[in-house]
Amino acid sequence: MNPAAKALLMGRRFWRHFSRALAGIMPKGLYARSLLIVIIPMVILQSAIALVFMERHWNLVTFRLSNAVTQDIAALIDMHRDFGKLDPDNSKLETIARQRLNLEAEILPAGPLPPALPRPFFSLVDKAMSSEIERLIRLPFWIDTVGKSDFIEVRIDMGDAILRVVAHRSQAYASNTHIFIVWMVGTALVLIVVAILFMRNQIRPILALADAAEEFGKGREVEFRPRGAREVRRASYAFLEMKRRIERAMEQRTTMLNGVSHDLRTILTRFKLSLALLDDEAEVEELTGDVDEMQRMLEAYLAFARGDIGELASPTDIPAMLETLRQESERLGHETDVVYAGEPVATVRPDAFKRCLANLLNNALRHGEKIRLEGSCDQKFLMIHVDDDGPGIPPDARENVFRPFVRLDEARNQDEGGTGLGLSIARDIARSHGGDVFLVNSPLGGLRASVRVPV
Repeated sequence: MNPAAKALLMGRRFWRHFSRALAGIMPKGLYARSLLIVIIPMVILQSAIALVFMERHWNLVTFRLSNAVTQDIAALIDMHRDFGKLDPDNSKLETIARQRLNLEAEILPAGPLPPALPRPFFSLVDKAMSSEIERLIRLPFWIDTVGKSDFIEVRIDMGDAILRVVAHRSQAYASNTHIFIVWMVGTALVLIVVAILFMRNQIRPILALADAAEEFGKGREVEFRPRGAREVRRASYAFLEMKRRIERAMEQRTTMLNGVSHDLRTILTRFKLSLALLDDEAEVEELTGDVDEMQRMLEAYLAFARGDIGELASPTDIPAMLETLRQESERLGHETDVVYAGEPVATVRPDAFKRCLANLLNNALRHGEKIRLEGSCDQKFLMIHVDDDGPGIPPDARENVFRPFVRLDEARNQDEGGTGLGLSIARDIARSHGGDVFLVNSPLGGLRASVRVPV
């Protein structure tokens, strides 16, 4: 591999790892990501403006102000040297400094300067004043820019005396800079608040559309009105149109199945009446059994095809439903335990959900002696486990038993007299609620059928 290709490959790998790391720390919600898209460029722009301002304006103005104060101090030094004999008590110099230069000047006797003070970590005025004094005056000096917050004290060793000058900090420092910073931060906060309010109003219709789709997927009644931006409204109208088409198809299928059910039941009823008029013979009993089995199969096929269309979801007492199933199981001679924890009421389609659990229970009753119904409900999911102590199902064959009309050859799955639709109907009902059915090993030694649906 040539160096260019190797470098390109390494660059791609680095970008891939960087993208994964960035995706791990980035927020997952559209609202938060949209705010970042708005806020990050604004913060970068404000930071760039502040940096340019600090570098081009604040520093420049501070150095120029410090230069002006230093020139005034140099002028006082020249006055003392040239006219000191005419003004032995320095009163004229101090008056000129106070009235003309707005400085407090004082001539001290010659002597050593005070010890140098530690320089502050960040003080532009200290740096600027020191630099200008070294450049313009070129005499030993001592400066204090920290002791008195509103004043700057400078002492210059002139050889025969020490000039002490006190100036207002604002004379050597761009003190109004904080106004710009406060204005910049204030406008940024206002823009962020406006962005938060605007993005929340834009995201709310999307969340409403997602909630409506989720509720419709769970088989619940949906009251939804399109609103928001044009693209969101377009998606909302597409969802409503899809919802109408699905409901129309379900209504047509229900009508068709009702017609088929009525016609086939009419024929089976004629068969039963005809057989009832015949003499009680062995052949008649066999035909009657075949007709009864045909009717059971017909009901199973229609239940699978119908999928309990038209039933609305409503708050349902799940422990009471499990207790009803327990009583039915014990009437058939099976030892059955019921355990439930959590919120007792969940919103499901009661008849359909009970049929789902009944199918799982009937599958357990055919192959086990001891049955256990265990349920729990939290803020997210309703979970029901149906355990038995039967022979179970091999892990590699568990998914196949959910296929319609499939009956495995193992002893567990011969489904005597059945149609192979029980587990298929159970999973279809669970998925119509937005959940699913899973098969795992049971603590009782057999099979555990678990139903999980969102609440």
